[in-house]
Amino acid sequence: MMVNPLFKLMTIVDGLQIFRDSFDYKRYFANRNEESDLKYALRRVLAEDIVAMENIPGFNRSTVDGYALKASDTFGASGGLPAYLEVTGEIKMSEIPSLLIRSGQAVQISTGGMLPEGADAVVMLEYTEKIDKTMIEVNRPVAAWENVLKEDEDIKKDEIVFKKGHSLRPQDIGLLAALGWENIPVYKKIGIAIISTGDEIVPIYSLPKRGQVRDINSYALGAEVEETGCIPYYRGIIADNEIALEEELSQCLKQNEIDMILVSGGSSVGSRDYTLRVLSHLGPPGILVHGLALKPGKPTIISLSQQKPIIGLPGHPASALLVFKNVVSKIIADLKGEIPRYGLVKTIEALLEKNIASEGGKEEFIRVLLKKKDNQLWAVPILGKSGMISTLAKADGYIKVDLNQEGLYKGEKVTVNLF
Repeated sequence: MMVNPLFKLMTIVDGLQIFRDSFDYKRYFANRNEESDLKYALRRVLAEDIVAMENIPGFNRSTVDGYALKASDTFGASGGLPAYLEVTGEIKMSEIPSLLIRSGQAVQISTGGMLPEGADAVVMLEYTEKIDKTMIEVNRPVAAWENVLKEDEDIKKDEIVFKKGHSLRPQDIGLLAALGWENIPVYKKIGIAIISTGDEIVPIYSLPKRGQVRDINSYALGAEVEETGCIPYYRGIIADNEIALEEELSQCLKQNEIDMILVSGGSSVGSRDYTLRVLSHLGPPGILVHGLALKPGKPTIISLSQQKPIIGLPGHPASALLVFKNVVSKIIADLKGEIPRYGLVKTIEALLEKNIASEGGKEEFIRVLLKKKDNQLWAVPILGKSGMISTLAKADGYIKVDLNQEGLYKGEKVTVNLF
């Protein structure tokens, strides 16, 4: 069902829920599985659970340089009353020891070495003294399995290591390498078309005439798309021409590699805002949301056609980027199949340097610069009109004024979402 394509303000949460209720996720994910070489799997999203086929490390191994022994032989040992043990050999790296450790015996071992049969602990080298070639004294006790990584202590065979929907980080790649996963089941990367609209927009290599501006949004949004692990498709600039925009969108909808379309500019209700008119009859289902209770970014459009989201973003770059971070990124996470992971958004606490007034009734995002004064971190509001890209470039992050707040006060503790 299409929402009336005139401003009908709703919260971000409600707008996203309308999209989720309208999108056929089961159909979308039916044919998105593929394999990725582990070397190129960073930020890819797992399409299946990853189950360990073996124990890690696979054998009892020493975590220090020292002597493998029976822990009970060291009980009560001290500098004044050391334990004396016979050294029966040395275990070299990657060697499978054939030695059997009996009470009163020890064997020299390096970090990562495999414990011999009969040993259940390792004493660090610095807590021992050599008496001669075959005898050491141990001047402190060790507990059972101290300084030892047991055979299945890191990862157990048949354990689910990562769940379906997990986005792979560098440390995850390392763990998968340890488990021998050369190829990983993942979802296909999302392709996102980026279109800038407006007669006043010119390519960045052009010298703008009076009344013209360079195309900032294609590049800034493309960088945001890449940062989410998706593929940007730069579709260029479309003038204020309804037929040209409809043709471009139709072409994007036909291309299999494009899963989502971002259109910046023309999302308001002015006489030259063709985006709204084109999307209103491009469906089905067409426009789902027009107008979000946020500032900047109120005229945002969420539309759906042929199972491809089309998001109408404000033309002002600062507004477009903040809407991307707070709205588009959440839709992208859905399309990637990514399960929510808490702590992904980097935040920091600071004190607000000056009062901020707010109209209330909408979420407002205020760009801030962080500075340290008198050993305290302060958030300094960077005020400016939504069209000023410099306010984003100067900012370290942004703070949010909630729907029901009428402002924030100087000295108040705020949470800064870091860029």
